[in-house]
Amino acid sequence: MTEKEHSNQAIVLFSGGQDSTTCLAWALARFSRVATVAFDYRQRHGVELACRADVLARLGDVNPGWPSMLGEDHLIDLGLLAGLGDTALTRDVEIRMQDNGLPSTFVPGRNLLFLTVAAAIAYRSGIRHIVGGMCETDYSGYPDCRDDTVKAMQLALNLGMDAHFVLHTPLMWLDKADTWKLAEDLGGTALVALIGEHSHTCYLGERTRRWEWGYGCGDCPACRLRADGWARYLGRAAAHASNAG
Repeated sequence: MTEKEHSNQAIVLFSGGQDSTTCLAWALARFSRVATVAFDYRQRHGVELACRADVLARLGDVNPGWPSMLGEDHLIDLGLLAGLGDTALTRDVEIRMQDNGLPSTFVPGRNLLFLTVAAAIAYRSGIRHIVGGMCETDYSGYPDCRDDTVKAMQLALNLGMDAHFVLHTPLMWLDKADTWKLAEDLGGTALVALIGEHSHTCYLGERTRRWEWGYGCGDCPACRLRADGWARYLGRAAAHASNAG
């Protein structure tokens, strides 16, 4: 494969959630070949790893050309993260704000490790572009979702691997309503419906309760963000239709 062909490949951190599914669609709209990587770190919402397989299998319902553009899918065991800290994403403990100002769902080093592993796969595969769903505008207070963190990681990875990676964060300055709208722009109502039915966001791994915006407990921070974003997305769409009329 030529250097030009390599430069038009990407790898997406694809967990099976709303944000990463939107990022996967974003990458498929821009690159000729898109690999995916997910991480099993013993997360309480491990059901997302099953959901991601459903999303991948149904991408052709959104765009018939997308399945043929998918590259290798990687599932990496990072169970060591669960043993490094007592967090509400890896243990049955209360989801709350801590004395240090960070939520108990913060997993120290998670995104840093994710990006490092993705870069190692990209290096081996000749892939230049790495896509992640980190977001500073509408996030849960995680410092490893900040734009400065991602930029610092890009520099560190390029220096440490003598490479020319580009880290893309298409959601960085979007709120959740914007993320729903981006999905609509990328794949129409079919992608919005796929995300609602088959992606997973709820921190508690709840898949028995169906809301207008998808499955979840409806109360954890991830569910509240998703539900609020959905409501604002519908509100903006209604306002736009009213103004257009």
